[in-house]
Amino acid sequence: MDTKNFKVNSKNSLVEWIGRKVTGAHNGTIEVKDGDFTFENNNLLSGKFVINTRSITILDVEDAETNVQFASHLASDDFFNSDQFPDAVFEIKHAEPDDNNLYYVKGDLTIKGITHSIDTTLQIVKTDNVAVLDAKIVIDRTKFNIKFRSSNFFANLGDTLIYNNFDLNVHLVADAQ
Repeated sequence: MDTKNFKVNSKNSLVEWIGRKVTGAHNGTIEVKDGDFTFENNNLLSGKFVINTRSITILDVEDAETNVQFASHLASDDFFNSDQFPDAVFEIKHAEPDDNNLYYVKGDLTIKGITHSIDTTLQIVKTDNVAVLDAKIVIDRTKFNIKFRSSNFFANLGDTLIYNNFDLNVHLVADAQ
């Protein structure tokens, strides 16, 4: 068996997020803290990546003071409680290869110390030295005790409603070890 390990290069990796509400959407980035992937006979066997919830930035709010307030709110217990839970982790439990460098992946996502199984598709372009992984992960925030302005928990929110699902667009660059 030919087994090869890859370590995520945090400087070249990034997660972009999009959250939607009745009146529009917000977007930003989150830093990738670390991660690793193992391939066996050129197929993804396992992997994990960690994002730093303290690094959440907002790209669409230009007013500096409003941006800082918004970022602080996302770091608060209303959302990610970043002081207590600075890391969010996705760990691949099963990967099924398909055509065109795609993998159907089942993994465990942990946010705020709460873990749920997530299914997604990864696209992986790999050489002997580098593996580039891209995925869009849609997350129901209420499963991770992020209830702020969710219609599942609050009535009559009107145009202050924030939709439960948010997107993470994950771009990971990993170097062979």
